[in-house]
Order: sequence, then structure tokens, then C-alpha cells
Amino acid sequence: MQKEKLRVIRKQKGYTQQQIADIIATDVSNYSRKESGDVRIVKDEWDKIARFLDVPVEEIYEDDEVKVVINYDHPIFNDSSSGNGTMTQFNNIPGSIIQNLQDYISLLKEENERLKEELKILRSRK
Repeated sequence: MQKEKLRVIRKQKGYTQQQIADIIATDVSNYSRKESGDVRIVKDEWDKIARFLDVPVEEIYEDDEVKVVINYDHPIFNDSSSGNGTMTQFNNIPGSIIQNLQDYISLLKEENERLKEELKILRSRK
């Protein structure tokens, strides 16, 4: 689902996708995928974007419908040198992409821990 409210407000306020990407510590192509709905925007990112745009989160938030696309025909998944089609060829991925993915994994781990704590609290109220 395209993040139409977010896109409209971002443009009304005169900000570029690059500026928003910088706020959530990602590259512009990843942010573009977030705004188009191909990649999920996590709660922490919604909060940062809302603060930057100076609007309530509710004014820009839209539910996510994440699409996962894996191209198994891509050479990274189809390394013919191994003879079995396993993922063994990662030496051609730029360091900046690896760093971005590692940062995103860290963010997801933090969000996971936060949600676990929230779940504990909710369960204790029963």
C-alpha cells in the first residue's frame, strides 16, 4: 500500500525523499521503497518522520502491506560454481548496502525487544 498521506505531506512541506531518508538513517532508494509501500516503515521510523515533518503520527500513518520479492534467478541466489544453487556469492555487495542492512537488522531487533516487553506487560494485566 502506497504511503500517500506521507508522500503528500512530505511534498507539501517541501522535503525530498533524501531528507527523510537521512532522518531515519537509510539510503534514498530504501526510503523510496518504504514510501511506495514495498518495504515496511517501523514504528520508530514513523515517530522520527512525524517529528521531522512536525505533524502527529496519525496524520501520516498508513497500515503496511509488505510485499516480499525474491528473484531466485539472480546470480546471488544461483551460484553455478557451487553446483547446488546455494547463496555463496556475497563478495560483490557494496559495503554501504551491507551496513544499511546491518543497521536495519539492529533496528528490527530493538523493535522486537520492545514488543516482547509490551507483550509481557499486557500478559501481566490479565
